[in-house]
Amino acid sequence: MIGASFGLALRRAGFDGEILGVSSPRAIESAVEAGAIDSGAPLADAVGQADLVFLSSTIGRILDTLRHLDPLVRRDALVTDAGSTKCEIVDLARQKLRRCQFLGGHPMAGKETRGAASADAALFAGRTWVLTPDEPDELETPAARNFRGWLDGIGARVMVLDSDEHDRVVSLTSHLPQLASTALASVAGHVRRLEISGSGLIDMTRLAASSYDLWRDILATNSGYIDRALADYIQTLEHMRENLRTRELQLEFERGSALASRLRQAM
Repeated sequence: MIGASFGLALRRAGFDGEILGVSSPRAIESAVEAGAIDSGAPLADAVGQADLVFLSSTIGRILDTLRHLDPLVRRDALVTDAGSTKCEIVDLARQKLRRCQFLGGHPMAGKETRGAASADAALFAGRTWVLTPDEPDELETPAARNFRGWLDGIGARVMVLDSDEHDRVVSLTSHLPQLASTALASVAGHVRRLEISGSGLIDMTRLAASSYDLWRDILATNSGYIDRALADYIQTLEHMRENLRTRELQLEFERGSALASRLRQAM
């Protein structure tokens, strides 16, 4: 879905070059039908032609692909990714990619559905796209400048972060919300009369529709920071449970309301 959305976004922004996809035959067919790619190709053929290699599969597959790219890439190419965690990907790319540049990335956009049929050309418009270079001058190479120009063209808001800081932040802003939504849906799943519910349950369980296959690698490659985020969350829930009959909860409601307002003002 992310890769196909990127293809559609590039087309809408005026890119008229060839876009090749590397995936299963079924996924290629879906992406071609959606207009996100021109055709499919084996990895070696596609990478050997590419100015930009965009790795947008699961983290496990991104890591596996990085182990095989170096003999295949052009020396003037840029390899980037859409992985939701960055430290392990950036560290491996540093070890394995010698012939061309790697620039870690994470578009902060997505859906709970998967596949090219869910792709959206406007998915990245107004959304943050994090880049995680090892050094600032990595953003100033010709390949990186060209890539950043296309990110501007599709309406993404580029933010530069250290890989470790990225993983710490997303453990709270992305990974914790997913786990909280999943846990709530698991608990509420015991309710037989779900028609007795308001929109809050629908809103709060939207992320619970996400696939474990996608999240397994995310959780495994950021387990340290996610563990700390869960510990803080559980501690806050325990505090709330202990103060259901007191006014101690007022501060938590005020903090929560302040964040909700900030998020909506930033959208």
